[in-house]
Amino acid sequence: MIVITGAAGFIGSNLVNLLNREGLKDLILVDSFTDKAKERNYRSSVYHSLTDRDEFISWLEKNHSKIEFIFHLGARTNTAEFNMSIFEKLNLGYSKQLWVLCARYSIPLIYASSAATYGAGESGYSDDHNIIGSLKPLNPYGESKNEFDKWVLESEDRPPFWAGFKFFNVYGPGEYHKGRMASVVFHAFNQIRETGKMKLFRSHKPGIADGGQRRDFIYVADVVRVLHWMFRNKSGSGIYNLGTGKARSFLDLTLSTFKAAEIKDDIEFIDTPADIRDKYQYFTEARMDKLRNAGYTDPFYSLEEGVTEYVKDYLMA
Repeated sequence: MIVITGAAGFIGSNLVNLLNREGLKDLILVDSFTDKAKERNYRSSVYHSLTDRDEFISWLEKNHSKIEFIFHLGARTNTAEFNMSIFEKLNLGYSKQLWVLCARYSIPLIYASSAATYGAGESGYSDDHNIIGSLKPLNPYGESKNEFDKWVLESEDRPPFWAGFKFFNVYGPGEYHKGRMASVVFHAFNQIRETGKMKLFRSHKPGIADGGQRRDFIYVADVVRVLHWMFRNKSGSGIYNLGTGKARSFLDLTLSTFKAAEIKDDIEFIDTPADIRDKYQYFTEARMDKLRNAGYTDPFYSLEEGVTEYVKDYLMA
């Protein structure tokens, strides 16, 4: 059996779909299944059973001998949430419990970290283990992910194989339930469809033009391909970046969305909300040499290719 936590969510459901296409159907899907808005993410999936997130740890204690591998993708991902106790419970405490059991029962583990751990990028965007202790995340979400990364590296007892992936800005099908935390592509398409134009955050940093904020945007199909490849190859335990290695501007992304939707571009700039303005990342770009050196050679979707597929094959459909 293969376990996927966060299986009803964005990246988790895309991974389940890929595993199904690869012929893997003996899957345990773990999530909080009370959110009916996420049902469509797993309605057509093939799996062994659904397990509630709050019951999973005790379930694992009883069924560990049947588990071949665990993908731990479940987390609280709201970067605008500033109640650290929520993240300490769901992102830090829960992940530690799962790690300890994987080490005890020799279960290989892949878990989700985040590019939010890099903060404003003062220390760069290398996934070198030596800089993780000096990173300064800008919000409690990023802090919780970085605290777990640090705890993992300090742990003496470890699973037989493990990998943590720092996801950069992921977009693609299956994110419709995420509300404010959905990707800019998702929000852009819906704004364009409803109003004919798109509102982007104005730059509040000297030297950066409005819309010139740059992020490493990665299509979810690439993310789950990497996870599947690492599951198959187990090519070196460690913490890895998972982006494209090329930062692109929000303006580029928005213009690509207009083009894919076949609508003339019309962009308005608005102030970044005050509650996130001083916690806002103006630049991220993954250093991808560690994953490439581990043996992953597939090309990534370009921004234009990913946006076009997402808009035409999913959002418009």
